[in-house]
Amino acid sequence: WVKKLPDELIRTRPVLSTQYAWALWLSGELEASEARLRDAERWLDPTGDMSARPEGSSDGMVVVDKERFRTLPASIALTRAYNALAQGDVSSVVKYAQLALKLTPDEDHLGRANATVTLGLACWASGDLEAAQRAMADWIDSTRKAGNIVSVVACTFGLADIMVARGRLHEAVRAYERSLRLASEHEKNVQRVIAHSHLGLAMLYHEMGDQEAAAQRLLKSEELGQRSTLPDWPSRWCVAQAQLKEAGGDLEAALDLLDEAKRVYVRVAVPDIRPIEALKARVYVRQGELPKALAWARERGLSVDDELSYLGEFEHIILARVLIAEYKSDRAERSVLQAIGLLERLLKAAEEGRRMGSVIDILALRALAHQARGDIPLALAALERALTLAEPEGYVRIFVDEGPPMEALLKKMRLEDVRMRKYVYKLLAVFSDKESPPPSPSPQPLIDPLSKRECEVLKLLTTELSGPEIAKELMVSMNTIRTHTKNIYAKLGVNSRRDAVRQAKELKLI
Repeated sequence: WVKKLPDELIRTRPVLSTQYAWALWLSGELEASEARLRDAERWLDPTGDMSARPEGSSDGMVVVDKERFRTLPASIALTRAYNALAQGDVSSVVKYAQLALKLTPDEDHLGRANATVTLGLACWASGDLEAAQRAMADWIDSTRKAGNIVSVVACTFGLADIMVARGRLHEAVRAYERSLRLASEHEKNVQRVIAHSHLGLAMLYHEMGDQEAAAQRLLKSEELGQRSTLPDWPSRWCVAQAQLKEAGGDLEAALDLLDEAKRVYVRVAVPDIRPIEALKARVYVRQGELPKALAWARERGLSVDDELSYLGEFEHIILARVLIAEYKSDRAERSVLQAIGLLERLLKAAEEGRRMGSVIDILALRALAHQARGDIPLALAALERALTLAEPEGYVRIFVDEGPPMEALLKKMRLEDVRMRKYVYKLLAVFSDKESPPPSPSPQPLIDPLSKRECEVLKLLTTELSGPEIAKELMVSMNTIRTHTKNIYAKLGVNSRRDAVRQAKELKLI
C-alpha cells in the first residue's frame, strides 16, 4: 500500500517513513529500510529535543501523530537493531537496542520492555540462551501486566524455542500449556494466535514419542492455523509438516514442503537458527543425494575451518552430516576426520553456551561418525553421554530418526551399559514399532520412472479435484503441483490431464 504513494509524500512524513522502514525490514528489504530511516532522521532535532520541532509543515515536514513523533529516535534505533539482527550483526543489535533503551522515557514501560527484549534477541543470536530466556520471560511478564494478552500468547513460541534449544523439553511444554490457559481466559481475538502453541506442543510430543498426543495437537493447530493472524504461520506449519514427513521416510514430500515453506517465508524478530536450505540439505543426505548436499555446502561457503557462531551452528552440524555421508560414499578418511574435528569444536562451543539441545544432537552425530569409521568403543562413549543428557527430558526422535545405524549402536549399548538399559529398551521399542516398509511396487514400464511424489499427484489427477484442491491436499503450492504435473506429462509422453490418466491406466501405474 505504501509503495503506491508518491515518494515525496512519504519523505515528508517521518513517522510514516519509520513505520515503512519497519515493514521493509519484515519483507527483507534491509537497504530500503535503512534509506527510509535516514529520511525520517533528517527531520529530527539534532539536540534530541523533540518538543522543539515545529508542529506545522513550515519546513515541509508533516506530523499527524505527535506522540509517535516524540518517540521517533527510539523507534529508529530499535528498527536499526532489527535490521542488524537480520544481517547477523549481533554487536550492532546490542548497540542500537541500548540506544533505544537510553532514548525511551522511564514512564514508557512497554517501549523499554521492547528495547530490553531486543537485547535478549541479541543474546539469543549469539548463543547466550540463558540470558535470552530471562529477557523474553521478563518481556512477556511486562506485556501481560500491560494487558496485551495477544502479544503474550503470540510470542510464547519464541520463549519455548529457547527452552528447546537449551534441552528443556518439559519446561517448554509447561510454557505452551500456560499460554493456552491464559488464552482460554481472554477475548476471542487471542484465539487467532494460539495455533503456534498447539503446533509447538505437537512437535514436542512427537520428539518425546507420544504420537497420539502429537496427532491431537496437530489437528487442533491445523484447524486454528487457518484463522491465524501471525505472518509466519504458513512457513512454520510447512516446516513442521516437513519434519514429520522426513521422520516417516517420505523424503520427497518433505522437500516439497520445505520448498513451500521457503516460498511463504516471512521474516520475524526471532533469529533464523535453522535455515530452510540447511533442512533441505539434511533431507538430501538421507535421500543419498550427496551431490546436492555438497552443492549446498559450496553455495553457503561452509568449511570445517570456519569461525563458529550460534547463528551458523545448525548449518555446521549439517556440514558434518554431509562429510560423514561423503566418507561412506568414497571411504576417503579425510572426510570423516574433518567431520569428527568439526563436531569436537561444535561440542565445545555448545557446552560452553549450555545449549544442551545442540549438545545431544552433536554427540549422537559424533557416535555415528565413529561408528562409520569402525571405532565402536568411541561411538558408544559418545552415545552414552548423549543418552545421559537426553533421558531426563524424554528425547526419542533425535535418536530414532537416525535410522538403522543408530539402532545398531543402541543394541550394542543394551548389552554393554546396564545403567542406560531401561532407556535404551524404550528407544529400541520405538524402532520395533515403526511400520514395516510397504512392498516395493512393480517396476514401472517407463525409461524415466515416476517418483513417489509424482505417483501421489498422478493418483489425485484421476479424481475430480482441481489443481488448487490437489495442492491443498498435499499441502504444497500450485507452482509445485504444476512442476510435478509437467514432469508426469513428459514421462508419460502426453500433454493433458485426461491423456495422462488414460496412459497411466494402460501402463497399470494406477
